[in-house]
Amino acid sequence: MSLGFMVDLMEKIAERLNLKYRFQLVHDNQYGRQDMKTGKWNGIMGELIDGVADMAVAPLTITLKRENVVDFTKPFMDVGISIMIKKPEIEKPGVFSFMKPFSIQIWMFIVLAYAAVSVGLFFVCRASPYEWRKLIQGSILKYENEFSLVNSFWFSAGALMLQGSDACPRSLSGRVIGTVWWFFVLIIISTYTANLAAFLTIERLVTPIASADDLATQTEIKYGTVRSGSTREFFEMSKVPTFRKMGEFMKFNDHYFVETVAEGIKRVRNSKGKYAFLLESTSNEYANSREPCDTMKVGRNLNSKGFGIATPLNSALRDELNLVVLELKEDGTLHRLKRRWWQDKSQCAPDNQETSGKRSLSLSNVAGVFYILIGGLVLAVLFGAFEVTLKRLQLVPKHIYTMKDHESSEVKLLQTPSERENGIISDCGMNSQDFNNDELLDNEINQQGFSGFVGFEAFGDGNAHTDV
Repeated sequence: MSLGFMVDLMEKIAERLNLKYRFQLVHDNQYGRQDMKTGKWNGIMGELIDGVADMAVAPLTITLKRENVVDFTKPFMDVGISIMIKKPEIEKPGVFSFMKPFSIQIWMFIVLAYAAVSVGLFFVCRASPYEWRKLIQGSILKYENEFSLVNSFWFSAGALMLQGSDACPRSLSGRVIGTVWWFFVLIIISTYTANLAAFLTIERLVTPIASADDLATQTEIKYGTVRSGSTREFFEMSKVPTFRKMGEFMKFNDHYFVETVAEGIKRVRNSKGKYAFLLESTSNEYANSREPCDTMKVGRNLNSKGFGIATPLNSALRDELNLVVLELKEDGTLHRLKRRWWQDKSQCAPDNQETSGKRSLSLSNVAGVFYILIGGLVLAVLFGAFEVTLKRLQLVPKHIYTMKDHESSEVKLLQTPSERENGIISDCGMNSQDFNNDELLDNEINQQGFSGFVGFEAFGDGNAHTDV
């Protein structure tokens, strides 16, 4: 007893048309292809043309070439050429699965960004006058900067680990670098965390190819189709470069063709992942739902066509069959039949397409955050140059006291012999607001090295000391 979608379809047609029928298998198991030399057709097409069969209820694709020699009904099922491969082994989470959310390229750029920000922060903070602290130890004036090269790397590492560090920038340029680095880290960590759970907890299928383009550009996986059929003609006659290339490959590698769909499926299962079979999507999906459940469809359909019931040219059955096919479509019978054989009778668990398609993020997915980081570094350098220029302008003295000016002024410097020996002067007659501690230090720095100028230096004893 015959079973299957086509048998059920024929029964529905016979019920509505009150037909008596007898199934007959085609003698050469071919759908039908025209010999280019003799012009003769083989398979189902040949038997229809020769009058051996009255109608063909089979997964027979409607094509222009076939339509010229037989009559087709309206399509009873929409199909397309698809790719079948052997289902790869499920990839379980490994020791370094925590690295999977990002591609190697992104990890490399993160390391480079970390090094660039650390070095950039070091140079900006060294150049900015607002990052230097004035320290007095005894009689020695020292200037200190917290952002050494090591501390700069430590600051960046602390932000990357969401921990922070003791040192924080005080200058505007340093804070700009810190801000853009924090923003960069926020986006990277958030993106990483969002993808990490899936890579650690879900077993994934990683397919070697994902489309016809992948199949055509590689050499490890060989591919073929049924020797006599519309699928082969599609590749040989296609104007699309990828499909044309695939057709030429199969033509020059004749041994990759198979005689039947069943032979092609068997070859995929025995190939250990080294052979891909090109066939109609419905046949692909049906085979994937049958045990041993070791094949799968990859990518989208390569074209869009339909299966139709064929009759000899000018057959009286064609118009009646057309009406029945339309009725079966409109009342949902065809949909129920397909669901019965493709889903309800499936022997395999459905594949999780989202899981099997999940891949590491590429650089293009997070390129924007790198652009922001680069822009922030450039902005920080501009702010650093502005700060240096501004500080220099602020340090230009409004009035410099020379020895001559000092002697002619109304300020009287009363000195004792001991004070003269030690170079100490008193601040008699001077206002404390004229020489506060910061101003004395700044003047000492600006006037150092110029003879004939009076420089003031702050010591811990609270007195003003001078070097002439």
